Amino acid sequence: MKVGKEPSFRESVDLMFNRAVALMDLPPGLEEKIRVCNATYTVRFGVRLRGKIHTFTGYRAVHSEHMEPVKGGIRFAEAVDQDEVEALAALMTYKCALVETPFGGSKGGLCINPRDYDEHELEQITRRFAYELIKRDLINPSQNVPAPDMGTGEREMAWIADQYARMNTTDINARACVTGKPLNAGGIHGRVEATGRGVQYALREFFRDPRDVAKAGLTGKLDGKRVIVQGLGNVGYHAAKFLQDEDGAIITGIIERDGALFDPKGLDVSAVHEWLAKHGGVADFPDATHCAEGASVLEEDCDILIPAALEGVINMTNAARIKAPLIIEAANGPVTAGADDILREKGTVIIPDMYANAGGVTVSYFEWVKNLSHIRFGRMQRRQEEARHELIVSELERLDRYLGEAWSMSPNFKDKYLRGADELELVRSGLDDTMRIAYQSMREVWHGRDDVQDLRTAAYIVAIERVAASYRAKGL
Repeated sequence: MKVGKEPSFRESVDLMFNRAVALMDLPPGLEEKIRVCNATYTVRFGVRLRGKIHTFTGYRAVHSEHMEPVKGGIRFAEAVDQDEVEALAALMTYKCALVETPFGGSKGGLCINPRDYDEHELEQITRRFAYELIKRDLINPSQNVPAPDMGTGEREMAWIADQYARMNTTDINARACVTGKPLNAGGIHGRVEATGRGVQYALREFFRDPRDVAKAGLTGKLDGKRVIVQGLGNVGYHAAKFLQDEDGAIITGIIERDGALFDPKGLDVSAVHEWLAKHGGVADFPDATHCAEGASVLEEDCDILIPAALEGVINMTNAARIKAPLIIEAANGPVTAGADDILREKGTVIIPDMYANAGGVTVSYFEWVKNLSHIRFGRMQRRQEEARHELIVSELERLDRYLGEAWSMSPNFKDKYLRGADELELVRSGLDDTMRIAYQSMREVWHGRDDVQDLRTAAYIVAIERVAASYRAKGL
């Protein structure tokens, strides 16, 4: 990369990897083994649509098989290319290692604009793409497990799962070939909200340590913090909604493809989301200032900036003007390596993407385990928990009658305590624990080493060391 040249997404991942391994003591051969992408498959296939054959190009990159299956989403976007999927696959390797999900890293993409096709056409295209990957074992419960990404969702994952089942009629674990499925197709409660919920849990853990908050030049907790969100898709919407409804954050700005909304007093996230779903954009939304040049709102004064959509939205052209003292990368690669250098020099704290948006792969892991175990989480123990709690409540009620006005249970205590945890509560609990533990591992490196100045480098060091340990265990 030449000095002053904006690094590509792939170059950014390589530069950040290099920064971390320079501070580690890895044998050169092992360092190179971790760095390189093991394999990338390009498939070109035809689908008859509207009376003629259309040819599509798709990719599936496998970065690291230190653990299997490998895991990573499939995105539908016109800009998809080999470099992008290989960079994303590398990020998936490090992300899975950081949050301790037992997967290697992979990523897939199809060069397509989903808006150009109706639902039936999209199903034909998705099923044929899935067929091309399945017959090469690039979709398989024990080898390669995709998930939703940009331009895909539950619907596409259900089509892929069904296509796999049609081609593997005796595989009892067929549903585990892909995650992010609808509930009635083997999905799990909490998967749709998972990445946004993970962003919320990441911020909560950040604000639990006064040292971290002070490094960002902030004080207090999440309550009252001004937040700007770029991209109100699945991730941005859930992150913003949870932060607003449950943590008291004030969403002052929302940036979308047709501009941005800004209101220092706070925007109603649910109302904006409903408007966006109905009108396809945020223009003409009442009770807020609309800015046609949406990217400029990234530079507005706020406490927390959440880029939640595209790569490279914060780059060398605008990084110096970013005022937010704390950035949490809900998208993959929203801050380029060049911008990262500028922001670190300014003292901006960045919670990196490989950690911040790991909620999706964490809950995907739970869904994969659920599919392999063939039982809903909580089904075996929920009523037993309630029965044991009933014993305690009965004793408390007896004590309540005995002591009279001198002591009484709090209102609603009985109802809350008696209810055993359902699948959604267990998923959220597991995700919260995962995000806490992963952040603490980064924090330990960040504060414990004088040569580590930022959370991104700390995250890479933790992840790379875990991948290296897996390879060493294999005898490499």
